Amino acid sequence: MSLIDVKNVTYEDRGNLVLDSVTLRVEAGDFVAVIGPNGGGKTTLIKLLLGLIEPTRGTVTVMGGPPRDARGRIGYVPQYFTFDPDYPASLLDLVLMGRLPERGMFRRFQRQDRDAAMEAMCRLEIEHLAARPLAAVSGGELQRALIARALVVQPEILLLDEPTTSLDTRVGQNLYERLEKFAGGAAVVMVTHDIGVISRHVKSIACLNRRLYQHSGGHITGEILEEVYGCPVDLLAHGHPHRVLHEHDGD
Repeated sequence: MSLIDVKNVTYEDRGNLVLDSVTLRVEAGDFVAVIGPNGGGKTTLIKLLLGLIEPTRGTVTVMGGPPRDARGRIGYVPQYFTFDPDYPASLLDLVLMGRLPERGMFRRFQRQDRDAAMEAMCRLEIEHLAARPLAAVSGGELQRALIARALVVQPEILLLDEPTTSLDTRVGQNLYERLEKFAGGAAVVMVTHDIGVISRHVKSIACLNRRLYQHSGGHITGEILEEVYGCPVDLLAHGHPHRVLHEHDGD
């Protein structure tokens, strides 16, 4: 049984076609990178997988059931995170929020929760900021804390929406190599604009621009990206081979 099974999903928002007959399967241990232009439906796909919205047509199954039923087993890193700067919360408090599905909303965190949170922060090199208020950290430090929050629940599925947003170059380049180890065998679905960071750990690439084409291997070419982005694309490599994908089937 697939962990994620999206079948012929169409999604319309106030009469606008956002996703058109999208099909996607993700197995245990998969690492799927989703690429495509702004407005192509990438974040909408993530929302469908989280059960935040319902498809207009088609079905979305996560871990054998409705996406809402699987939320406690999914780690999620949003592209943007907003908060009240006057709210008295530390970076450790933010990471601990990832343990709420397991601990419960009105139960106190236990030592094992704090130990797990600190371990996740160590992996992202922010353990020294544990007591710092959210309003006193940089955008990159906050983004790393959000990744730690997603990992602290030891998810079976990890959904990442532009996870390198606000990260410095050094951390961003290393993140993808670390994710496979950090996720502990979880299936990873990662939305990204940065095709240069698609590493050898990625097992398949899904090109999404309303319609989705999934490639299990190969390399990216300018021709494929031109088809997905709808405009001429030049690839510039700086010592890293780019993947070249097989031609899309269909229109």
